[in-house]
Amino acid sequence: MRIVVLAGGIGGARFLRGLKEAVTPGGGPPPGDADITDTNVTDTDTDITVIGNTGDDIHLFGLKVCPDLDTVMYTLGGGINEEQGWGRAAESWSVKEELKAYGVGPDWFGLGDRDFATHIVRTQMLAAGYPLSAVTEALCARWQPGVRLLPMSDDRVETHVLVEDGEGRRAVHFQEYWVRLRAEVPAQAILPVGAEDAAPAPGVLEAIAEADVILFPPSNPVVSIGTILAVPGIRQAVAEADAPVVGLSPIVGGAPVRGMADKVLAAVGVESTAEAVARHYGPGLLDGWLVDTADADAVPAVEAAGIVCRALPLMMTDVQATAAMARAALALAEEVRG
Repeated sequence: MRIVVLAGGIGGARFLRGLKEAVTPGGGPPPGDADITDTNVTDTDTDITVIGNTGDDIHLFGLKVCPDLDTVMYTLGGGINEEQGWGRAAESWSVKEELKAYGVGPDWFGLGDRDFATHIVRTQMLAAGYPLSAVTEALCARWQPGVRLLPMSDDRVETHVLVEDGEGRRAVHFQEYWVRLRAEVPAQAILPVGAEDAAPAPGVLEAIAEADVILFPPSNPVVSIGTILAVPGIRQAVAEADAPVVGLSPIVGGAPVRGMADKVLAAVGVESTAEAVARHYGPGLLDGWLVDTADADAVPAVEAAGIVCRALPLMMTDVQATAAMARAALALAEEVRG
């Protein structure tokens, strides 16, 4: 079975860990730091390709930082900081402290010493002429995430957010909006800058066309999965794929499971409900949609919109709970396949 997953950062990475457990029980790495190269190699007839969001990418201190790609890589490779859900386990912060002593910012974005190494390697390889997809493959050779991790595009795409505050009406990088401003300023528009001129990375369209199942995990539907779909050719490829497309709601009981997705949903005129997010994707993309049991009353309305819908627990409390969600998504894909 060939599974394609469109993924953002923390939510997408944790769902992928459950998906791997669902298709290869016991195949994932234990949480914590894993500085070995073969911790996560398993024998399986299931191939998982992850198309990762790169709209969150940012240049800091002269380095190319890819937060969502790295979160997937670290989580599946056993090196993630489990409490935060991002960054490296057993991290230290000497470089950040030295930069602060020099008065060099920004100080609102935390890069630890181990994390710096990843960004240095990436930036050196990009400067040498390697595309981001090749660089990502090289980085994954160390972490062995057990999936094929592809950036959505080798071209530069950055998600910006239009805001109006005491500094006036302006566009800020999504990372500044999310991390520094903590999404406390209303978002007026979400702008995937550069997306219209970008091309899918090598292998992206082929993976979608050859997939047996396509999954939208409970990642942010606007700035994660939405940004991936904004790259010309990807939305069309998903819509035209023979494979069933099943999504899992990131909204439970009218609120985001994690983060502040309600703020960016409001910017695109979408209510923070499981039904509204399903309609936002639409039956042109989705064949199936899973909602939490707390939102079971949304099932008839979603199905009336032309999307098969089921309710079950969607809280990723641990790997086994997440694996149950993944199995339900695969079962729904089989159901809609007929």
